[in-house]
Amino acid sequence: MLLRNFVLILFLMAVVQGASGQSSLQRINYQAIARNTNGTVLANTAVKVRISVLGGAANGPIQYQETHDVVSNQLGLFTLHIGAGTPVTGTFAGVPWADANQFIQVEASVNGSPFAVLGTSQLASVPFALYAANSQPGPAGPAGPSGPPGPAGPAGPQGEPGVEGAMGVPGLPGAPGIQGPVGPLGPMGPAGPIGPAGPAGTPGAPGAVGPAGPAGPVGPAGPVGPAGPEGPSGLSTGPASGDLTGNYPGPTVAKIQGVPVSAVVPTANQFLRFDGVEWLPASIGGGGGGSLTLPYIAAENNASTLFSIANSGDGTSIEGINGTTTSNVAAVRGLISSASPGGFSAGVRGINNGTGGLGVGVYGSQNGSGWGVYGTTPNGLGVYGNASANGYGVYANSNTGTGLNATSNNGIPANISIYNNANNNNALVVNSVGNGTVVNVTTTGNGVGVRSSTTAGFGIHGITSAVTSAGVVGDNNGGGEAVVGRTTSDIAGAVVGRNDGGGYGVRGFIATSTANTAVGVLGQVGLNNSTGRAGRFENFNNVNTEANTLEVVSNGNGNIPDNTLGNASSFFLNNTNSVGAAVRAEVNTIFGNFGAAGVFGISSGTGGRAGLFYASNPAGNGASLIALTDGNGNAITANAGKNGNGVETNIDGSGNALYAWVPTFSTGRAGRFEIFNENNTSDVITVKTVGNGVAGNFKVDRVTGTSPAVKAEVNTQFANFGAAAVYGISSGTGGYAGLFHASNPAGNGPALIAIADGNGNGITANASNTGDGVETTADGTGNALFAWVPNFGNGRAGRMVNFNTANTNPVLTVEQHSNGSIALFKSGNPGTVNVARINSAGRGFFNGGTQNSGADVAESFDVSGHINQYEAGDVLVISTTTDRTVEKSQEPYSTLVAGVYATKPGVLLTEAGIDDDLSHQVPMGVVGVIPTKVCDEGGVIHRGDILVTASRAGYAMKADINKLKPGQAIGKALEELTGKEGKIRVLVNVK
Repeated sequence: MLLRNFVLILFLMAVVQGASGQSSLQRINYQAIARNTNGTVLANTAVKVRISVLGGAANGPIQYQETHDVVSNQLGLFTLHIGAGTPVTGTFAGVPWADANQFIQVEASVNGSPFAVLGTSQLASVPFALYAANSQPGPAGPAGPSGPPGPAGPAGPQGEPGVEGAMGVPGLPGAPGIQGPVGPLGPMGPAGPIGPAGPAGTPGAPGAVGPAGPAGPVGPAGPVGPAGPEGPSGLSTGPASGDLTGNYPGPTVAKIQGVPVSAVVPTANQFLRFDGVEWLPASIGGGGGGSLTLPYIAAENNASTLFSIANSGDGTSIEGINGTTTSNVAAVRGLISSASPGGFSAGVRGINNGTGGLGVGVYGSQNGSGWGVYGTTPNGLGVYGNASANGYGVYANSNTGTGLNATSNNGIPANISIYNNANNNNALVVNSVGNGTVVNVTTTGNGVGVRSSTTAGFGIHGITSAVTSAGVVGDNNGGGEAVVGRTTSDIAGAVVGRNDGGGYGVRGFIATSTANTAVGVLGQVGLNNSTGRAGRFENFNNVNTEANTLEVVSNGNGNIPDNTLGNASSFFLNNTNSVGAAVRAEVNTIFGNFGAAGVFGISSGTGGRAGLFYASNPAGNGASLIALTDGNGNAITANAGKNGNGVETNIDGSGNALYAWVPTFSTGRAGRFEIFNENNTSDVITVKTVGNGVAGNFKVDRVTGTSPAVKAEVNTQFANFGAAAVYGISSGTGGYAGLFHASNPAGNGPALIAIADGNGNGITANASNTGDGVETTADGTGNALFAWVPNFGNGRAGRMVNFNTANTNPVLTVEQHSNGSIALFKSGNPGTVNVARINSAGRGFFNGGTQNSGADVAESFDVSGHINQYEAGDVLVISTTTDRTVEKSQEPYSTLVAGVYATKPGVLLTEAGIDDDLSHQVPMGVVGVIPTKVCDEGGVIHRGDILVTASRAGYAMKADINKLKPGQAIGKALEELTGKEGKIRVLVNVK
């Protein structure tokens, strides 16, 4: 794989906080998916990743660099911790994280290729993480004024307490959504009543008329002021183009992205769906969305595993339970629907990759008189077992019943052969420590009871040391040829083969026949209404653990077209009215060891199946495998020791690949999936579909139910990006990471409720690009955003804060596209009285008056010279050289005095717009309490003294009443001046 075809898709970056230290930022989680340029996931691929932390800019110096050797999983996903790799340059702790100006550069190498830069992006940490990195608390916002209590809202449902976590780093931006239609104009609110006029003040006594001063020189003409802003242009007219038709200003949308829009009028709750030709209205859950009901039936044509569950713990990966008493039901059913399946196709397959003696490929048990494992077939193998080494192809054991029962109506009940001419083992070994017949062969036809043929050895070798016993007895009462062993003794066998060495006690084999009809050893029962066992193999030595009671071994290749032939053993119960089992295996033990199983199937080769159950009749309804347990154990326990699946199910028809259900009388779960290995980072369950259906559909179909359709819980102390009870990702250019739709028009429940019982937020939303953190709309008459505090709450209904000192955007922007008010404020309980309003022109109306924290009323003025030459408290006079400009006072008793450079004006008046920059102007206080620069040039200043300009630039002094003229008084002193100069508070009111 060339590196240029290698793509990393970042989808998680989160800051993990430490517990202590100079800098508590210890590492950064980084998780990505490796794909090539065609979008194909690079699964199980070794990738060398180099992470560089750059300072100041995307091409800034390297502050820290490290490398990681990772391997992607089967989904192409890999995870690493920035700060925990192999350092190359610098130290992770030495990065100045508090500067919030770092960039992360990611480089990757595949198969030893040179590193290639995959991207560089700024590490935009949230304020919490930045302040936590410096072990400092965040800045405290100013306390808002206490408002009257809001209306009492209904109490929300009690949520489960969650662990408080830190805010995560913003994720990658999603694609912008389609522009929604402009909502209708809301009605204009009524204008508030005009307040009554205040009473007229008492007129003051006229002052003495002073002598007229000489006329001053005419000043130069002032510069022409800048032209005013151009007015808004009129509405566009003329024909529309592109996706619009008709004429402006009212065109019609005829296309979207060049695709025609149908003229069909949509109904409520429909959306536009592209059908390949045009955009058509479609219903959610109907023509476009699909739905899932139970029973769920789906058909797929996919070579991949459709449903996979891996469990590395002790629990059952998949459990099927059927509690009915109906015949032929199945708790777990696997069906091969093809009439001509591939070789060794299995309806149910159990694989055990363990190399010890305690594993079970397929384990079936039955506590009654039924079958632990039941397999039927017309021409194939009802149960097929193969041992490629020293194990048992089929192992049968019984304490009181029959360990192995083989019968046939038209075929061969049992076929035991050795096809390896170099194999000197016995084809059949039968031992008994009891007094019963070891091998009992009877026939009522003309066939041979026991036939043995040999070239150089013994056809039948009977050895006895007792005088009253016989080595071999052969009787023939008909016209055939046979070897007959007969005895009337209750303690001696009719045919006895004894082995005191390493050979065979009884050996039956076929020497030359190739007709596939000969039988090496034939055991029958039921002739002449006889009862008993056609064969029995017992081990009475409880310490005999080195040998199997019955071994069936074949070196044949099997018969793929007819799986009833070519098997190591074949068992066939050929009675359509029978409820017996072709093979019944039972184990009676208190141990749950690997080999303690009613049926123990092993597949020791690189292929093959440890167990195969095939219901081959297309018209049959019986299950290929039924597993029942009457105890507390699992009906089926499946484990894959390596990379295989614990259980793999496949459906070729319209049934369910996996159908788990709970009957009406049961209180268990239909499914449960758990991982008990805390170091296992794999998904507990993965559901994927390449079709247009829903990947997972959950429904509580009970109108009086109070349980959720999906309940997700995460129990962790970390607030990482992925540590979420529900983690939704939209990885395409469209789609939603989460969608909640309350689809019933008559319903009153919210589409989403978010409750935090801790100190965290009910909802935290972030948009890292140009999108909005939260966008809300109201298509009806409700509120797009309704924030309220119940009558028992003490929080705020809303708070908006900007912690970035370099961000000059307004914290709150309110737009009004009609003539309605921009903002309306209500009070009272309930809030029905309008107390304040801002109309569409920006004018404010306040019923109860206004109160400002500033101490004066000021006007914004330009100044002569540079703004840096002025400071708060300067006494200002009107400039005689430039229009609407002030400057510092320069002479005593100036009649040009206008005000004082205000320190904290409560109201700032200006002729400029609200968006104009006033940094080049000074706020000149004209009325109010203003700290003013004063000196003792006119004498000691006491409280109440009238102040005028002094000869010192920008200072005021005490006025001489005999010299005071109209227009010279600045105001009255409110404090004493104890030194030669300083600042005192003055009630400014120029007269």
